Amino acid sequence: MAPLVVHVTGARPNFPKAAPVLEALAGYEVEQLLVHTGQHYDDKMSDVFFRQLGIPKPDVNLGVGSGAHGAQTAKVMIALEELFTERRPDLVVVYGDVNSTVAAALVASKLGITFAHVEAGLRSFDMTMPEEINRLVTDKLSDLLLTTSTDAIGHLGNEGTDPDKIHFVGNPMIDTLLKNKPRFDADAVRQEVGIEGDYIVATLHRPGNVDDPQDVKALVAAMHAVADQAQVVIPLHPRGRARLEEAGFLDHPGMRVIDPLGYIEFMGLVRGAAAVVTDSGGVQEETTILGVPCLTLRPNTERPVTITHGTNQLVTREVLAERVREVLAVGPLSEWDTPPLWDGHAGERIAKVLAASVSAGRRGEA
Repeated sequence: MAPLVVHVTGARPNFPKAAPVLEALAGYEVEQLLVHTGQHYDDKMSDVFFRQLGIPKPDVNLGVGSGAHGAQTAKVMIALEELFTERRPDLVVVYGDVNSTVAAALVASKLGITFAHVEAGLRSFDMTMPEEINRLVTDKLSDLLLTTSTDAIGHLGNEGTDPDKIHFVGNPMIDTLLKNKPRFDADAVRQEVGIEGDYIVATLHRPGNVDDPQDVKALVAAMHAVADQAQVVIPLHPRGRARLEEAGFLDHPGMRVIDPLGYIEFMGLVRGAAAVVTDSGGVQEETTILGVPCLTLRPNTERPVTITHGTNQLVTREVLAERVREVLAVGPLSEWDTPPLWDGHAGERIAKVLAASVSAGRRGEA
């Protein structure tokens, strides 16, 4: 029998990362099982990604749904423990930093199953972020750490990680972006959404921006100052939507709130934007490749390479409007740096590492 590789995905950011790995690993003598935990479960947050990116329908959907961090993680762990015990995979692959990621890492580790972390070594050094805790725990337990940037290698080294476990492979999410870039039609999305003239895309959902009432009040004021300069289009995450609306987020003629978009539509929207205001990690990477100025409304980022080799900058709410003014004055970028190995071939490099690991494991059992 061919060795079994199980891929665990659970949330919207995981899918563009997993797609090129699944495709590249299909060229090796392995059986693949795709698990969707159902952490993100509505159409715009998950199902549409499988359709648009050509990812096979998940072999297993655990359907855990939303919930508090502990409850959600526990549900994923219970379901995965049953699955891993029954199927006994040769290798488990986890992606990113969501609750499904750390749940799979804990289960695989306790069952003695080799597992790989795609996007290892990213650090914000902000322990108030649930994702930072997930990253630290997952990397500590990982057998294979697949990194997207050189700073991630440095973080892992500083934490005492065995260098033989670390592999610099590049960014598989950028593989997906580059493959689908011809489909990112800004004009079509403009027409669909009803946008004329320059616009700014915003994606805001982090607890530090939308949970505390005082933070929300300050965010609304900052975004209204942005909307004074150009219309703002925000595909609003379900998290925090009611709170933003109650705080008067929509009480400005320049604010346009739309439902979450599919991957192709959202990237078309971003591609045509004059700038993006975000607190999302993935958007910092996507704008870096598309050459769209990105203003990250956070005190830190686990993706500093998008600042040193990209179009990203960290901003506070107090200076956001001024930074937008500067970006609009400069206009579209004609050239910019991009990070090493963000070249569209990360999936192939990851597949090579995974296949070699499975092969070595099989030889060790013989």
